[in-house]
Amino acid sequence: MNHKNQNPTETDSALSADMPEPVYADGMRILWDAPIPMSDGVILRADIFLPVKAGRYAALISYGAYGKGVPMQVGYKSQYDRMVKAYPEIAEGSTNKYMNWEVVDPEKWVPDDFICIRVDSRGAGRSPGVLDPTSEQETKDIYDCIEWTATQPWSNGKVGMNGISYYATNQLKVAALRPPHLAAICVWEGFVDSYRDAARHGGILSQFGAGWFGRQVLKIQHGYGERGMRNPNNGELVSGPETLSDEELEKNRATPMTDAVLNHPLDDEFYAPRKPDVSRIEVPLLSAANWGGMGVHPRGNFEGYLDAGTNQKWLEVHGDSHFSPFYRNEGLALQKRFLGHFLQGRDTGWDRQPPVQLQIRRPGEHFTIRDEHEWPLARTQWTKYFLNSETCTLDTSPTTGTSITYSTTDDGITFTLPPTDKEVEITGPVAARLVVSSQTTDADIFLALRLFAPDGKEVLFIGSNDPRVPIGLGWLRASHRKLDEDKSLPYRPYHTHDEQQPLIPGEPVVLDIEILPTCIVVPPGYTLALNIRGCDYDHGLGDTDFKDQPYPMTGVGPFRHEDPRDRPPEIFGGENTLHFDEGNEPFLLLPIIPSSDA
Repeated sequence: MNHKNQNPTETDSALSADMPEPVYADGMRILWDAPIPMSDGVILRADIFLPVKAGRYAALISYGAYGKGVPMQVGYKSQYDRMVKAYPEIAEGSTNKYMNWEVVDPEKWVPDDFICIRVDSRGAGRSPGVLDPTSEQETKDIYDCIEWTATQPWSNGKVGMNGISYYATNQLKVAALRPPHLAAICVWEGFVDSYRDAARHGGILSQFGAGWFGRQVLKIQHGYGERGMRNPNNGELVSGPETLSDEELEKNRATPMTDAVLNHPLDDEFYAPRKPDVSRIEVPLLSAANWGGMGVHPRGNFEGYLDAGTNQKWLEVHGDSHFSPFYRNEGLALQKRFLGHFLQGRDTGWDRQPPVQLQIRRPGEHFTIRDEHEWPLARTQWTKYFLNSETCTLDTSPTTGTSITYSTTDDGITFTLPPTDKEVEITGPVAARLVVSSQTTDADIFLALRLFAPDGKEVLFIGSNDPRVPIGLGWLRASHRKLDEDKSLPYRPYHTHDEQQPLIPGEPVVLDIEILPTCIVVPPGYTLALNIRGCDYDHGLGDTDFKDQPYPMTGVGPFRHEDPRDRPPEIFGGENTLHFDEGNEPFLLLPIIPSSDA
């Protein structure tokens, strides 16, 4: 039971008059709803978890619209239960009642002399204002929160950020603004490029944004009041004391992201403010990606790591779900070593940490940690496997042949790499070149890199947002095929998305397609395959039966591309044709790692 501090510490007495009275609970000193003034006069509200002992400590800030008063086991009970069942260690050493979605559990951090600060973003939770997630205003607010924290009597002047997804992406944005007291960022499964990483995959509208806003943000809007949840830890309404009408709530939020994304098919001025210039980042950076995060999370972690301006940067890549690796002891220890080194000046061994740490993936959810010096790996043997139209195989030598037509509404066509008698490791970015024509003026290409066991069953992995995902996905709208020659690499084509180039029905065009970075050690007897489709990948095993499941889970989770306003069936619902002409032979480019390292 929470109780007020009857013996204020020296630090308590130094708090300003408008700060809430500290409360002792579960070995921490807690300030509920602490006011943080923004430069424009708006007051945001934060919950601050401090060590009991007076002193000056390093602070970790998270800022977002998911509700600082919503414990994970309340707002995301199904995910929490699955996570703790799979990894009981996560529930050990904590009551877990202060663990919120995608941010640190203060009971695991405060004992190590960290302050944990959770800020309800402007217009969300208990913070008033206009709700506009991922906007420039949010980034400015985070800047103000960082600088406010550094001036508090309990702060050592070094502020860090840590968190997953939303709480990772906004770290990159504010770090590019260079707040003076930001000392390190731990970007765990975030994204950098709002257009390419999240809103439009290869130019194709992702439906994630629509579901995300309604599912995770809308009912946390400030003013939802009595219609919303209560924080079980202090009894307060999660979304503020006022209960506003639907009309008032609508006036206090920006246009839903989905409508804006639908109306901006090209990478234009709408997306520019939502893309940080990561080359400006100077603070130490730990970027943690997920091999199974296909749809929004892996690409930005790789690109953010490569493009970040700081010379103190590290890349970590793991598997499993979106949340378990962050809270597991292994992930927790990695974060504490990084942040303890840069925020607390402790000898955590981080000065000996290799630049890249990969969890090498094998079938059966088996991972082995391997340290590397760079990304992509310098010893990569970039190998072209050409598509053979006669045998539907992937061969090391190019062949010509007759064209193949496939329906865009089914499983498409698959090309396989014959099994070998030894392990083959594929680790790195992947790309494909196809020559395609359409019956209409456009075509959407969906690529799935797949692995099959000797018995013919597909090998699937736990992904960040779906429990059964393939080993790689890629997308491209043919009318968006224009390449940025300066940014493109053989293994990572980069499209400008600044103009549409319609197809002439029946006329072939060359398409260079990015497939997101992956890692798989292919055992002897297993078959690697490239599946070319005209619609989203589906493993064909049906949906899962998770309780409170918010979206279908058939291999791509919430990252579906089925909105008829973006993909009218009269354009994208017919047939495409693959061409195999001499001099334009299609191929798959794979990053083969020498077998001695597998």
